[in-house]
Amino acid sequence: LKQWQHLGVGGWDEWFGLAERLSPALARLVGAEPEEVIATGSITANLHALLATFYRPEGARRNLLATALDFPSDLYALNAWAERLGGTLKLIPSRDGHTLHDEDVAAAFTPDVALAVLPTVLYRSGQLLDVAATTAQAHAAGALVGWDAAHSVGATPHTFHDAGADFAVWCSYKYLNAGPGAPGGLFVHQKHFGRTPGLPGWGGHDKETQFEMRPEFRPARGAGAYQVGTPSILALAGLEGALGIFEEVTIEAVRARSLELTDYLIDLADRKLPEMTLRTPRAHERRGGHVVLEHPDARLLSLALRERRIVPDYRAPDLLRLAPVALYNTEAELEETVRTLRGLLDSGDYQRSAAAGYVT
Repeated sequence: LKQWQHLGVGGWDEWFGLAERLSPALARLVGAEPEEVIATGSITANLHALLATFYRPEGARRNLLATALDFPSDLYALNAWAERLGGTLKLIPSRDGHTLHDEDVAAAFTPDVALAVLPTVLYRSGQLLDVAATTAQAHAAGALVGWDAAHSVGATPHTFHDAGADFAVWCSYKYLNAGPGAPGGLFVHQKHFGRTPGLPGWGGHDKETQFEMRPEFRPARGAGAYQVGTPSILALAGLEGALGIFEEVTIEAVRARSLELTDYLIDLADRKLPEMTLRTPRAHERRGGHVVLEHPDARLLSLALRERRIVPDYRAPDLLRLAPVALYNTEAELEETVRTLRGLLDSGDYQRSAAAGYVT
């Protein structure tokens, strides 16, 4: 803020390339080369930019593939591109409404699928998908595959480069702690460097010649080419500060601590909350960083917890999501949360917390 106050446009001597300077820290979190990663946009905006580039229906291979459990905004974008280019959005079904079966995912890569966009972690259950195996299946079937890592970046390790993922998108306001409205991020595998972005813009121009103001677009070499407009420097500053914490710890250590906390929370729920149904896989290799408990009064319980300064996440109609964050939550806080839930269920006090409005 002081730079902006005193330097005005001269501040760009410091700010120019800030997004690129954050790439090495992000790359370590997602298992990528720095040039394959850029902090920019939001998940949906980035997904549109990547679909504009990678969705190329041809012949019988015209369709997009997602899951019936995807975050709705991803489906909005996918549906829009399918309709625009004459394809169909196919959805991998869920047998229980919460999780996916590996064989159903593998069977969905039929010869008509051009591109799949799948979540690394299902937001409604916390199920962790096998990125490497699923990417290999997609490629063997002749399809490209992108990943939405919103519910896993900063909580679980990734190997996007080694797994051969074609692209990925994520946000930074969940486990990366960069604040509301913080810039998202995207990954594009280096095997795709040289493609012209489907949504070219000022931000994605080659930095060496960007201010020559040439009329023709010359894309940056790597993922930076998928920036569209000028980045928000204040928002990037928040992300820069948040990523500094991750420089002090490995993502493998974060994952180990996350599993300790979710193990403990699941054990507490098993013993203390029998009327709540666990919807998160128990196996470590199948679990992301949050735990989902099902109860008919999940919304009211969520409101009551917030009144008591415990912040859960509610998903309609009956899911309570609890996300113990490895960087700062403790076992004592988990015990307090479960103890509070137990007291609410026993007393029925949560029924009096029926404040109007939607709880996210």
